Amino acid sequence: METALRSLRHRDRSAAQIEAYLEERGFSEGERREALETLVRTGLVDDRRFATARATALAGRGAGDALVRHDLMKAHLETEVVDAALEALESERDRAERIVARRGADAKTARYLAGKGFSEEVVRGVIAQSPGQALGL
Repeated sequence: METALRSLRHRDRSAAQIEAYLEERGFSEGERREALETLVRTGLVDDRRFATARATALAGRGAGDALVRHDLMKAHLETEVVDAALEALESERDRAERIVARRGADAKTARYLAGKGFSEEVVRGVIAQSPGQALGL
């Protein structure tokens, strides 16, 4: 239990991440299960809270839905938990428009948005709506 709590010292983690952390340190399946059940029961581990907080943080740093989804799935969260976290975010288009307003509507920004996990549809839409901009994608 102490090791599991230590894993939460600096940041929130998903149940699967804690499970892997404990397994790497040689704890038996029973010990891992008991520790996770206690952490979940006491509210210290909550995959929905983790997913929402992580998605919000990534979106706040300019990530598109694909990048957020990839990151959450890498944490071994259930698809429904990931979908709920994405639905709670500001729309991908609104986030992209804010980035375009800051960086300008050009091909370089389009590549930046694509690299940050924004959908092609959103990238084309926000760049194309900017006056006087042509995008050769």
